[in-house]
Amino acid sequence: MKKIRYYICCAMFALMTASCNNALDLVPEDYFGDSNFWQNESQVSNFMIGLHKQFRDNQFQFVRLGEMRGGGYSNVDRQATSLNELPVIEQRLEETSSGVTSWAGFYGPILQINLFIQKVEAISFLPETRKNYLLGQAYAMRAYYYFHLLRTYGGVPLRLEAEVLNGTTDAVLLRKERATEEEVLTAVKNDVNKSVSLFGSQAAVGDKSQWSPQAAYMLKGEVFLWSAKVFDITADLAEAKTALNAVTGSSLLSNFANVFSYSQKNNSEIIFAIRFRVGEAEMNNVASYTYSTFNMNGLHYKDSTASAGVGNFLVDPLQLAATNSQQVIQRYGYTFELFQSYDVKDMRRNATFYDYYKVNTDVKPFVATIKNTALVKFLGTIDANKRYFSDDWPVYREADRLLMLAEIVNAEGGDPSPYIKPVRDRAFAPATDPKPFVSTSKDANELAIFAERSKEFVYEGKRWYDLRRMKYGSDPMVFKASDNPYGVLDKTTQGYRILWPVEAAIWTNDPLVKQTPGYNTARPQ
Repeated sequence: MKKIRYYICCAMFALMTASCNNALDLVPEDYFGDSNFWQNESQVSNFMIGLHKQFRDNQFQFVRLGEMRGGGYSNVDRQATSLNELPVIEQRLEETSSGVTSWAGFYGPILQINLFIQKVEAISFLPETRKNYLLGQAYAMRAYYYFHLLRTYGGVPLRLEAEVLNGTTDAVLLRKERATEEEVLTAVKNDVNKSVSLFGSQAAVGDKSQWSPQAAYMLKGEVFLWSAKVFDITADLAEAKTALNAVTGSSLLSNFANVFSYSQKNNSEIIFAIRFRVGEAEMNNVASYTYSTFNMNGLHYKDSTASAGVGNFLVDPLQLAATNSQQVIQRYGYTFELFQSYDVKDMRRNATFYDYYKVNTDVKPFVATIKNTALVKFLGTIDANKRYFSDDWPVYREADRLLMLAEIVNAEGGDPSPYIKPVRDRAFAPATDPKPFVSTSKDANELAIFAERSKEFVYEGKRWYDLRRMKYGSDPMVFKASDNPYGVLDKTTQGYRILWPVEAAIWTNDPLVKQTPGYNTARPQ
């Protein structure tokens, strides 16, 4: 079979830089080579579909990086199983246990995007509007990957060209030190601004499972909000607000649970979502947030008082196990305190979690000895008597836009109530919000906005980044402080841990790369 030059080069690049080792096969080996690809619109469009498939493959990595360190995950096993990724959850990351490896695997997709940009910018057979739309998608996607890298590692090597494909094959020449955080932020801003410019006034395609003009504006709003609050570039607040206000056509659904319903993909609240579908792909890790079916029967009640009657045990109340080929077992669990933080009338509570209890019925009154929850927010659908975890995963939705605007207005010293109220009203609909938000001090408002985000975006990869970005006083909320119940790091002794370490293989393969400042390292200095 004919060898494809750019696949060989991609493999060489991945090996030399210790980045993603599983680049997506975008074309059959026995058909297209670099010399006869990029010849028509179908090839270009299919490559973009492949880039989005890679993007979908990284969905759980986005959750891991954006949420697991945020204080909402339990480190206590409650079902006689073992929990995964405790070093991440417990803030015990080190060079020898870095949580993720190979720069989170993002340089493989970035290389493919670099190739796409290089090739598509040079072609002339596409109509200009179509060409600009595709390039707008590519620049937005690259900005999103680098934005994750910035928020995870701070400075990272900036690779904005497909060097290997341009003839650079010397491993020494391919070495690249970490850029500064400011340089990475600038690159992200440049990419997202380029994306917005390329999209121009074009309307988004109807399917919300690909990058679109509206998604690019959301990304710009989030990037410039980060810049304003983390890098203290205050002028970027206005840029963020302008970008978020440019997002049109989205609206909150009246029912929170319907936002994630398998039968309501592309609903009005979704701005951009990663697509999962029966027969195509599942969000596999959701099963690990539920319960262990093999030890559910005979051990747990739905009611913590067992008022439904002694012996009326739960078996498989969410119908997870029936004919499902996946392993259904609890490897991740949210803290019960997160579940309890919801008002009992908050519709998001039961649309996000299913609570269940192990109860000691030998004493009166009965005592709940174990309190647990299963994630039901992305439970998927049952098709042909089988459970498929194939709900879409929102990257951006209207509630996120509103609460980012609330955060911006609060940072400006204004009243964020108009942006918080719709989110809370929906949470309690059709009833009335029992404790309507009232604007007070900037710190109190910030805590209230974070509380709404923590309830609204469970398993959407937001909480850790929110803690890093949002402020309590002059410090990020990620740091522990009196009257800040959400901090997870001691500023004095753990301040450097807001960034992740890299594993030794990174600097072994590329001696120019230094360890993240603050972490112990075996790297020769």
